[in-house]
Order: sequence, then C-alpha cells, then structure tokens
Amino acid sequence: MNHPLLDLPPLTAARFASIERGVAELLSTRADVVITQGEALLPLEGCIRSGARPGSTALNIVTGPYGTTFGNWLRDCGATVVDLAVPFDTAVTGVQVADALAAHPEIDFVSLVHAEAATGNTNPVAEIGEAVRAHGALFMLDAVASVGAEPLLPDEWGVDLCVIGAQKAMGGPAGVSAVSVSDRAWARFAGNPAAPRSSYLSLLDWKERWIDGGRGALPHAPAQLEMLALEACLDRIAAEGLPAVTARHAAAAAATRAGAAALGIAPYVAQDAAAAPVATTLRVAEASLVAAKALAADPAAPLAAGGGALAQEMLRVNHYGTAASLETVRSCLRALAAALSLDPAAGLAAAGAAWSAAPSA
Repeated sequence: MNHPLLDLPPLTAARFASIERGVAELLSTRADVVITQGEALLPLEGCIRSGARPGSTALNIVTGPYGTTFGNWLRDCGATVVDLAVPFDTAVTGVQVADALAAHPEIDFVSLVHAEAATGNTNPVAEIGEAVRAHGALFMLDAVASVGAEPLLPDEWGVDLCVIGAQKAMGGPAGVSAVSVSDRAWARFAGNPAAPRSSYLSLLDWKERWIDGGRGALPHAPAQLEMLALEACLDRIAAEGLPAVTARHAAAAAATRAGAAALGIAPYVAQDAAAAPVATTLRVAEASLVAAKALAADPAAPLAAGGGALAQEMLRVNHYGTAASLETVRSCLRALAAALSLDPAAGLAAAGAAWSAAPSA
C-alpha cells in the first residue's frame, strides 16, 4: 500500500539547490548556503572545527548555555578562548564586545548566539557585528532561535557564518539545518589544516563536491522528509510574508510579558529590548512544580521549567512557529493562573490589549 511519506521519489539535485536558494532568500544573503542533514549543532560544530585551530584566539560570547558549549569546542580545537560572559537575564552590548576585542587584539574568531530560547534573551547583532568587522575577526552567529522570529541580516551585519535551524520560529523539524558561509570563511577553512575533511562535520567537502561542482550531483542521498519539510516551511513563510511572521512573534512576546505582569509574574529578562520574541521567560519560584501544575491544567500549553540550575527559578513560554498566536498566549496564561491559584482575567485582558497594540507588518 502506497504511503505519501514513505513512497517518495529521490530528491533531485535541482530541487535541493532550489531549497538552498530559498534559505538564501530568507536570510537576504549572497553568501553560499550549505544545508546540513542534521540538527543545528552539526553545522555549529563544523564551523568551529573548520575555523578554529591551535594558534588562533577566539572571543566566545556567553549569554546562555550554548555559549558554554561553543567555548568547549573552541578549546578542544586548540584555540585560546576569551570568554565574555554576561548574566543570562540580560544581553551583551556592542561596547562590551568592542572593549574585549581591544583588550585582545589577537582575537580572530568571534562566536555568538543571537537569541537564547533557553533563557529568553536576544543580543544586538548589528552593533556587535560592527565591532567585529572593525576588528577584522571572523564572526559566527547561532541564529537557530532568531530566524523567522526577529530581523536577521547576516550580510548587512557582517556575519561570516550564520547557522539556522527549522525547528523553532520556522515551524519545522529539528533534523535539518543550514549555514551561510562568506568568502572570508571559506578562505579561513581552506587555510586550516585541521579543518574536518571526509567527515560529516566537513563544510569544505560540501563546497568542493557540491558548490564548486556546479550543484549538479549531490554528494550523498539527502534526508527527503526533512528537506521537504524545510521547503514547506520556506513556502509558508513566503506566503505569509517574513515581516508578518516576525511581527507575529513580537506580538506574542509582548502579549505574554504584559499578561504575566498583570498576573504579578515578573519577567526573567527585565528589559524589553533584551527579550527574545521566540520565547518569554518568567521568574517563578519552584518553577518545575509550577510547570507541572500548569501542564496538568492544560497539557497542550507550550511551557516548561528552565533547564539545569534554572529549573527552580525560571519558567519558559515557547510562543514560536504556529504557536506565536494570541490563542496560545492566552492558553499559557490560563494554565499559569491555574497553577498559581490566580484569577486569569487581568492577565488575559492585558495580553489582548498588548497584542492589539503591537505593530503589524
């Protein structure tokens, strides 16, 4: 018996290349795009192991848990690492980055997470990129949680390596990711004798066998379902319009913050400008217990306690993808109110007013 998700014809090189072009259009980039067949940690690690080596010095900006992971990879590559860490309830500034670069003129690689879904903060990439560009370092950006949720302009901001994933604001699966690679980054990779080759982590293999080969023959059989899902995500974003998608995420964040405040729940990220549109984090005592009670009230509500040490003080509302809607925000506020034995009326009214007041595309 035929099944639409199982009996699929092979994905052609032409269609694969078409999906690549769709990613490039989403990022407004003229750089090469490599679609990687795995979760976004794959290209992130590939970028670091291709760009860092013994003798290099990296500025690793830590505003959440992924920054710690990047630092570990950089050290494992033999690079000297300068960590610029800020509290997870705030954002780094361009001035802090410029000062760190000035203090360490030998820095030649910078890694940053744009938005941290785990902690609910977002960083001002445009001003950070200006500082990195003036310094001359290679700039890698983890934009997995920001793509589709807020403006993302890697070429304009001087980003050499921009890694995205489909599983958050794009509304797709976790099993496919992509990275845009600047000419400067390709040159850096090619000059690194320790860069992965003949490896799943190798971006240079993709360049030589796919991009430089004219994209006529795929180097291996692609993951069809994930590629088709990525294509569907791109089509859906194009149909709604990227400005409308990002406006919807911003409205969901504003509504969640306003509704929580009306219920007497403080945001984890205090400043609105530092709060990520992809997810809203809240300061809640015994957060894991509150999350369990909220999910008992509404099992479909997209909320969870923070990870690790944050499990007892932070609760996260995940309003991304199709969940970036007023209906989702209201369901989360009702569940939280039930968990905390609160009347949800004020929170629902505040969320509705904030949603209505949010700028539209």
